[in-house]
Amino acid sequence: AARLFWCSINMEVTLETIMEETLREDLRYYFMSPCEKYRARRQLPWKLTVQILKIAMITTQLVLFGLSNQLVVAYKEENLMAFKNLFLKSYSGVDEDDYSVAVYTKQSVNDNIYYVLDQYSQLGQLSVGPVRYAEENGKLLPLVICKEHYRPGSVEPSNESYNIDAETEKVCLPLDPKSAAIWRTNNSSFFELDFYRLVNVEISFPLKGINLQTVRSHELPDCYRFDVTITFDNQCHSGKVKITLDIDAVSSVCKKWKISGTAQKNTHYLLVFDGFVILVCLTSAVLCIRSIVLAIRLLQRFSKLCLKKYKRKICEDDQKEFLNGWYVLVIISDIMAIIGSILKMEIQAKNMNSYDVCSIFLGTSTLMVWVGVIRYLGYFQKYNVLILTMQAALPKVLRFCCCAGMIYLGYTFCGWIVLGPYHDKFEGLSRVAECLFSLVNGDDMFPTFAEFQQKNTLVWLFSRVYLYSFISLFIYMVLSLFIALITDAYETIKRYQKTGFPETELQLFLRAEKDFSLAEVEDDSGSGEKGGPSVTLCCCTRYTISSISQQAPDFSPALRLGRCGIRNEISG
Repeated sequence: AARLFWCSINMEVTLETIMEETLREDLRYYFMSPCEKYRARRQLPWKLTVQILKIAMITTQLVLFGLSNQLVVAYKEENLMAFKNLFLKSYSGVDEDDYSVAVYTKQSVNDNIYYVLDQYSQLGQLSVGPVRYAEENGKLLPLVICKEHYRPGSVEPSNESYNIDAETEKVCLPLDPKSAAIWRTNNSSFFELDFYRLVNVEISFPLKGINLQTVRSHELPDCYRFDVTITFDNQCHSGKVKITLDIDAVSSVCKKWKISGTAQKNTHYLLVFDGFVILVCLTSAVLCIRSIVLAIRLLQRFSKLCLKKYKRKICEDDQKEFLNGWYVLVIISDIMAIIGSILKMEIQAKNMNSYDVCSIFLGTSTLMVWVGVIRYLGYFQKYNVLILTMQAALPKVLRFCCCAGMIYLGYTFCGWIVLGPYHDKFEGLSRVAECLFSLVNGDDMFPTFAEFQQKNTLVWLFSRVYLYSFISLFIYMVLSLFIALITDAYETIKRYQKTGFPETELQLFLRAEKDFSLAEVEDDSGSGEKGGPSVTLCCCTRYTISSISQQAPDFSPALRLGRCGIRNEISG
């Protein structure tokens, strides 16, 4: 009976030892680089292969879409400029901040309104581009002119008296392009404007055109509908009427077309290429999700082993080693690339025209894909300094930015409310933030000082105090401390690369250190045996690397980082 008892105990110990060694080998393989995995098991690194293929394909796709998008954007912008020169009288070719032309007399307002109507009626004879009146069901769509004004009242500035009804009313008049000759005579009363109560006059009309330049890039030309809106803005009632022209361009498939050449065939090739990009991104996402699932299972096995054998939980930082942020980044980039590719295929099929949305998805996915390349460079010690420095400095930099951001927001709101009426760069909150950011980086300093209007001496003196204090505080103190944080993290990383990184319990387990869980800090006074743990941080016991680092190969730059040790070193 005793012999059977000891045999059963030996079998349990042997089984536990086999399970522990199996887990150790699985963990070592998981944290290996692609090259080490290939040398260990002769397995092709599929994720690395797919990532390299994906980088090439997504970059090619982005370049092709960017060239096509440039043609579309150029076509819209040039049509906008053409419409401004066609329909705005005395347009100089340069817009002001929020308007194209300004007029100051009643006669000028009337002349500009009649000018728009006359130019519209002669569009076919004036325009050099393929732009004509819009039709629907065989009928020309009319031009619509609307005027919005307050209800009848009276305004007497000389007597400092007024009688105004705050409610506004809007009256519209549709005009047929074919009846242009009798517009003024039949509707003369409509064009009699009471400027003291006039809010705005809006002229809108649809036009249609064809973008023929895409033929040169072997794509089918698009048909466009331009909804043109010309606004005479008199909301301020300051004696200055601002005239603006805006267009809303919508592309669609032309109803009747015939083209010879390779445009249609090239479109089919592009659709096939986009489909292949989607397939590669799906493969990449599946492989990364598989790796994350594998990491979770290994974490569960390692956690059970520590609880069962050593009666302790895994350190939080050791748990983070299993959560690879690069895989999450790759999955997000794959999802965005798939969405962008689908939108691109819909745009090429002329089912939608969301060029801006598609460019955001494709551009962001390409950015993430190229950033993900850093992961593979991080396996080489001479190339991973940037990654390790960012990982070590990022938490402290984020906390520092939160504190500095409060001061920055205070200066932003103060500059907007005080200096906004006297300086163009402080007119809006976003412009103030942009101006201050430029000042922090040393850009445009003297013009910011020089362009302040000295109409109000008190505000001018305040502006000097405001700018000098902001520049001195952020350039000489905040920016210097920001650089110091990153420099300190960099110096710490360089020192660790020479002397060795702090060891985590997970690393000791991978290096087959049998007593890694038994080491403890002896007492609060810091006394202990020579060669014991150097410091206990976060919930992890850290060890100084000495001859132990030569017993087994390195497995991962992330493991070699020793997050708690570096974080404590930097914060100290």
